[in-house]
Order: sequence, then structure tokens, then C-alpha cells
Amino acid sequence: MFDQLGARLSAALKSLSGRGRLTDDNIADTLRQVRLALLEADVALPVVKTFTDALKKRAVGTEVTKSLTPGQAFIKVVHEELTRLMGAPSTGLNLRAQRPVVVLLAGLQGAGKTTSAGKLARWLIEKERKKVLLVSTDVYRPAAILQLQLLAAQVGAGCAAAAASEAPLAIATRALSQATLQAYDVLLVDTAGRLHVDAEMMAEIRELEAAINPHERLFIVDSMAGQDAVNAAKAFDEALSLTGVILTKADGDARGGAALSVRQVTGKPILFIGTGEKSEALELFLPERIAARILGMGDVLSLVEQVEEQVDREKAQKLANKIGAGKSFDLVDLRDQLGQLQRMGGMAALLDKLPAQLQSNAAKAAGSVNPQALKRQIGIIDSMTARERRRPQSIDGSRKRRIALGAGVQLAEVNRLLKQFEQMQKTMKKLSKGGMLKNMMRGMSGRGPPGLGP
Repeated sequence: MFDQLGARLSAALKSLSGRGRLTDDNIADTLRQVRLALLEADVALPVVKTFTDALKKRAVGTEVTKSLTPGQAFIKVVHEELTRLMGAPSTGLNLRAQRPVVVLLAGLQGAGKTTSAGKLARWLIEKERKKVLLVSTDVYRPAAILQLQLLAAQVGAGCAAAAASEAPLAIATRALSQATLQAYDVLLVDTAGRLHVDAEMMAEIRELEAAINPHERLFIVDSMAGQDAVNAAKAFDEALSLTGVILTKADGDARGGAALSVRQVTGKPILFIGTGEKSEALELFLPERIAARILGMGDVLSLVEQVEEQVDREKAQKLANKIGAGKSFDLVDLRDQLGQLQRMGGMAALLDKLPAQLQSNAAKAAGSVNPQALKRQIGIIDSMTARERRRPQSIDGSRKRRIALGAGVQLAEVNRLLKQFEQMQKTMKKLSKGGMLKNMMRGMSGRGPPGLGP
């Protein structure tokens, strides 16, 4: 999300990083570039002024000018001010209330409310061990109710009955009664998208809020919406007294201004950030890590946590034992590894969390593993017979043509995958000979990848 902003800020700060002394002139020039970078990223003008004024005040202070490395000290100040701008780290929803805790989701059309409802339900079930009931009061958008029902089934949540012919208020009050009678811990209420200038629709959501008295009132904002998101957030806050914000579509080609503006303009904390389409692609909003990503420092802690949560350690250990015993790495093993990578959002999602100086080299090495290529590679292996997966050397020309036809790809892609597989197989043999693989797996059994410590 912050690629464009990060590139501009990094370029602005690069000129200072190696300087032994900062002057009024080079500080002023850098601040001007920072201001332009923020404005281009759609950060609200009052927020830009507040931020650059704070930077200027600290840049001419003793913490920077008296530092042995003033350029680096200034970058540290930028990181701290970005972190402060985005608010305190999120701890998630406030669930300290009599159950069912009612959570109302509101926002503009197309912001991602229904998808966020499904993600939030999964987060509550898996992280907080809560029993969750979902309900859709969106009687205007075709298939909105069905979409939420499918998401509820996918994440293991309950879903209250609703029909497009009913009034939103009737649906919500009935769902609240169901949640109470069936001892649900949390009721998530998905509402219709509405423009903040639509008086009738805003009156409807105020009436809905008064009837169900939600404990949390969350504004769902599309990170690509820019200034419109900030204006809408202010209007929704006036109508509902918002308690928090969920930022969606952060994996898209967004400028990132909404993340830096909404918190400052509304005073409401950003609680979660949506990082993909899948139901598990929801993260707590941690400003210090986001600021580090913007400045190209990476977010290795989030990467470690993601690996810990999503890598199947039992499968990884079995693979290590298999290779260590001198058995060959086969296409079944490769299929498992590609599946793990796909579940973690693909190579791009992982590279985004690496420091900038590592990203370019890693990106070159992984250039062919984009989400579409990953899906095709899995499809190629799925088109093989069980014997072919276990004995790749048996795959001759006619078998390759059959596999390509079954996977719907060109023959060249099958050849490319098999060549990559042969290279991986050789690498695995080298690792197993030196005992390196066992050491790597021992590191995976701790609290982080090898080399990063516990």
C-alpha cells in the first residue's frame, strides 16, 4: 500500500543519511520533499502541516544536531513522528461488556464491509475464542446477504436469517434476540454501504444504532479512497460516535494517505488493517511496524509471526526427516511448499515485509513466483498421477504433453517447473549432507526462523 509514499520519503531522506552535519538549508529542502510526498499520497493538508511542523521542531533540537550521525538521527525522528501520527498500537476490539457484545460495521459503498465482517469473525473465533454470530442488514445490494452467509460458513461463525424483503431494523433486532438466547459472545452487524451525503440512509443507520446499542461502532475505509475517506469518516463519526476504524485493501496499489489521515482527523484509532482477499488476511494495526515499512526498514517481526502461524511445522519436520534420511525431495513435497507459500499470500506479501535493501535481490530471485504463476504451478502438479509426483524421472515427452493439457498451460511451463524442481532437488541433497537442514528445522521449532533467535 505504501510503495509510492515509501519511495518518495526514502528518496527525500537519503540525501541526509550520510551527512555529518545538518544545516537549515538541507533540513528545509528535505522537509519540502517530505511535504510533497505526503500530499501526493493524499494525506490531508492539516495532517501534513502538523507532521512537518513537529519534524522541523525536533530536527533543529539537540537530539539531532548534537548527534554523531545527525542524518540517521533525523530518520529516527521521522519514524517516531510517523508512529505517533498513526496512534497507539491496536489491541483489537474492546470485548469487556455483557454478552452478546454488538459490533456495528459502517462505511461507504464498496469499502469492503462484508469481507471485513467475515475476517473479523475469523479473528474473534481463532484469536479470542469467541462464539460469533453474523447478520447482514444490507437489503439493497443483490446477493449481499448470501455473501455473508457463505463467509460465515467458511470461517465457522453463525449467521442470522435475513431476507431482502425485510426492514434492516427488523433483521438486526431479531439477530440480537437470537444472539442473546443462543449465548453468542459477539454479534457482528454488517450494514449497507451508504454515502455520507445521503440524509435518508444516514438516518436509517442512526435508527439502527439506537435500536441495538452497539458496544463497538467501526468505520470501514478503503485505503485507496484518499481524501473522500477522511470526509466520510468525519460524517459517520458525527452520526454514530465511532469507536474505531478498519483499513481495507492495503495490499492494493494505494497511496496510503487514508491511514495517515483518518486517525489524526477523527481521533479514532485504526484497529485492523486488511491485507488481502482471504479471510485470514487481517492484521492488528501496529503503527511502529507500519512506519518502518513506509521508511523501507521492513517488518521482520510481522513476517516471523506470519510464518509461525501459517507454516505447518509437522509437515516441515517430516520433510526434514525424510531428506535427512537420504530420501529424495519429490513433487508431492514441492506441492506442499507451494501451498504453504500460497496460504501466506504469495511471494509479494512476504517481500513487502523485508527491508528495502533486501527486497530487490529477493524479488529477482522470486520474480517468476507471482500469484498467477503459483496457481499454475500447483495446477501442473495436480495434473500428474500419484506415480509421476513420486517418480518425476518417469515423466517423458508424451506425459508432459498430457500434463500440460490437463493443467491448461503451455508445454514450456511444464518443462520450466520440472527444471526448477531438479535444481531444488540438488539443493536439498547438499543441505542434507552438511546437516544444515536439521539445524534449520531446529530453528523453526523455536519462536522464529533460524538466525533470528527465539
